[in-house]
Amino acid sequence: MSLSPASRVSVPSDVLINVIDGQAVLLNLKTERYFGLDEVGTEMWRILTSSDSIESACAALLAEYEVEPERLRADLFDLAQKLIENGLLEVRGG
Repeated sequence: MSLSPASRVSVPSDVLINVIDGQAVLLNLKTERYFGLDEVGTEMWRILTSSDSIESACAALLAEYEVEPERLRADLFDLAQKLIENGLLEVRGG
């Protein structure tokens, strides 16, 4: 399934997340793939996984960070796509 602004993502049940000092490590127990996120990436992940859509996550992040909307949208889609490809997120709709 391809991502769209209306897509909603969630964390699969076989993924563990550990956040220490604002940085996260995500581990897929099935594939043993892991991914490290810095503080900004961790905040993007947190908002992305708790929002109704990628577009609403983008709006929330734009309210929090001073960044060009196009750049943030591209970075958010890129992060989501990489996490999906590694089994660390799944698309739920959109």
